[in-house]
Amino acid sequence: MIRHCLSVAIPGLLLMGSTLAQVPEDSTPPALQGVGLDQHLGEQVPRDLAFVDEAGRSVRLGDYFDKRPLILTLNYYECPMLCTLELNGLVASLKTMSLEPERDFRIVTVSINPKEGPALAAEKKALYVKNYARAGAASGWHFLTGEEPSIQELARRVGFRYAFDAASGQYAHAAGIVLLTPSGRISRYFYGVDYAPRDLRLALVESSEGKIGNLVDKVLLFCFHYDPATGRYSMAALRAMRLGGVLTALVLGVMILRMLRRERARRATESLESSPRAL
Repeated sequence: MIRHCLSVAIPGLLLMGSTLAQVPEDSTPPALQGVGLDQHLGEQVPRDLAFVDEAGRSVRLGDYFDKRPLILTLNYYECPMLCTLELNGLVASLKTMSLEPERDFRIVTVSINPKEGPALAAEKKALYVKNYARAGAASGWHFLTGEEPSIQELARRVGFRYAFDAASGQYAHAAGIVLLTPSGRISRYFYGVDYAPRDLRLALVESSEGKIGNLVDKVLLFCFHYDPATGRYSMAALRAMRLGGVLTALVLGVMILRMLRRERARRATESLESSPRAL
């Protein structure tokens, strides 16, 4: 029963755009106290954190920082439910986009369980590369494992608060993904297990500093703004109203100007027709 609760209770909270830190302690189950996802926007993720990739190679997190933005997920590979829901939601959103993994962005999934190794990471990668079914998925999505110090430091830097439940042998953790700029600075958070494709694409465009986006993306970015409280983009109503007001004023101005010109032309014509003809 504990296994089921740990997997279900958290996403329900985070989908509301909240974190467990905002829930009164007396209303939070003991196993979930201290668990959440805090936003550290602008924080630099350490480049030298050591991990092992799915092939058993020693890597540094900074190896994945280059000219492309990065989607970072913290999960563990034997998670019975929540991690699967989160990664499935990410794949479902990415499948609808024209952006390509490895070419336009990278994904790094890090296990928070130091007992998990490359074999489990390789199994998980094979599953999601097959599900994603994009040419660049194998080279663009990396599944890492590591020692406790590196895992804890990465989690601390990105605000990912989790806890091990000895009774169930599982981890209580939040649901959400973190976007990094090409240099490894935190640019966006998305809560829950369902990520709107439009929101995720806009976040990737912004995180890439305009190196991926096109004119359509720029227009969308003007119309929508990021709300850190919910981890989503919302319509910038005030900005849209101001823009609409300016456009309305311009249209009315043009219409009035045309009417005045027509009126002047009509009066000039009537004046000529009513004046006596010269002999």
